[in-house]
Amino acid sequence: MNRLLHRILPTLLVYGLLMLGTALALAPLLWMLVASLMPPGEATGYPPRLWPSTVTFEHYVALFSRLDLGRYLLNSTLLASAVTVISLFVNSMAGYAFAKFRFRYRDRLFRTLLAAMVIPAQVAMLPLFLLLKQFGLINTYWGVIIPGMASIFGIFLIRQYLLAIPDSLLDAARMDGAGEFRIYWALVLPLCRPILVTLAIFTFMGTWNDFMWPLIVLTDSAMYTLPVALANLLGEHVQDTELMMAGSVLTVLPVLLLFVALQKHYIAGIMLGGMKG
Repeated sequence: MNRLLHRILPTLLVYGLLMLGTALALAPLLWMLVASLMPPGEATGYPPRLWPSTVTFEHYVALFSRLDLGRYLLNSTLLASAVTVISLFVNSMAGYAFAKFRFRYRDRLFRTLLAAMVIPAQVAMLPLFLLLKQFGLINTYWGVIIPGMASIFGIFLIRQYLLAIPDSLLDAARMDGAGEFRIYWALVLPLCRPILVTLAIFTFMGTWNDFMWPLIVLTDSAMYTLPVALANLLGEHVQDTELMMAGSVLTVLPVLLLFVALQKHYIAGIMLGGMKG
């Protein structure tokens, strides 16, 4: 009995810690959902409530009546989708080049790119803003899309995954007469599907949740993304915590559904691509 207890105790301890960590991670999300269903003023009352006295959907109705929420949802969806599609194309081509082509200074250039990952994104915001201003892209959707068209992390992820694909497979396609772009499009991309899905989730979530850059570039309120529009809502309704929680639920819900739908491919991509190299 003692030996059995000694064997299962570490397992129970690990599962207990995992369940505790899961509960701590989910607690803010659950409270956000519960607070969005509370009557006005109840979320900030004392003592704090963990469940609404009366479940109400008035804050969700208010969001659609006070804000042009459909417009902001459409803006966020279009921008996040455009950045995701374009960045997948650019990052996959760059990762393919770094993994399978031999050219001068290839490794040195790749190491330089990796070193640049430690530079905070905020450092590049002012030069990037001035550059886009020179091209007349401020207050345009392209001003949000262009900076997200490629990322060092995406190139790194694709390159590490492609290193596992044997060169002989690509050489066989070349011997059959396939051109380089056809090899990339018809052979490499299908093989990269798990890591592409993983990168797509990262990119879509990052663009959808991005607040700072759209706030800097977009000045027309009709072009705001959902996080920027909700930040303005906070300025107008400082005490309306329940309304803000309802807006946060609507912001999180699309990316959460996307993650759940693609979870299988996401985990496969992390397991196959993230650990190689």
